[in-house]
Amino acid sequence: MATTATATPPVLHQLISLDTSLSQSLHTRFNSFIPGHLLLLFEYSADFRLFFPVSLSLYFTPFRRSFAIPFIAGLLIDLLFIGLVKSIFRRSRPHYNPNMIPAVSVDHFSFPSGHASRVFFIAAFASFFAVFESTSWFLLFVWTWALLTSVSRVFLGRHFVLDVLAGACLGVLEALFVFRFLRLSKVAVSFHKI
Repeated sequence: MATTATATPPVLHQLISLDTSLSQSLHTRFNSFIPGHLLLLFEYSADFRLFFPVSLSLYFTPFRRSFAIPFIAGLLIDLLFIGLVKSIFRRSRPHYNPNMIPAVSVDHFSFPSGHASRVFFIAAFASFFAVFESTSWFLLFVWTWALLTSVSRVFLGRHFVLDVLAGACLGVLEALFVFRFLRLSKVAVSFHKI
C-alpha cells in the first residue's frame, strides 16, 4: 500500500512564500541601519526567562490579588499555548538567520511568535485592567513597547511577519480570556473603592 504525502494547498503555499519574501526584505532593509543592540534590548525585555521572575515580584505588591495573580496565570497560559501551537505547526525559523540558538526545543519553530504574544498579552491586559485607565501615558508606553518588540522579531530575522501577527492576535485573545474568566472587572471596581 503506497502512502501519499499531504501537499500544501497552493493558496497557503503562495501565502507562505509571500510572507517569507516580505520578512526577508524587511530583515535585510531595516537590520542594516537600526542598531542591533536596540533590537536586542527589545528582545531581552520580553524574554520569558527575564520577564517571568520580574512578574512574580508583583505578587508581593498591593496589586497581589487584583492584578498579579491573573497576570502571572496569563503569562503561564501564554507559554503553554504558544508551545502547543508551535509543536503543532512546526514552521521552521527564517533560513536567513542561521545563528538563531533556541533555548528549548519548541523554539526551533517559528509560528507563532512567543515574544509577540507575550507583549501583546501584557499590553491588552493593562488596557483591560481598570486601575490603569487614568494613566493613558502608561498605556501608550506599553502598546509602543509591544509594537516595537514585535517588529524587532522580524528585523532580527527571528520570525516571519505572519508569526508576529498571529502571536499578537493570540496575546490579545489570551488577555481577553484571562480577564473574562477571572472576572477582573469586578475585582478592579472593588479595588478602586479602597
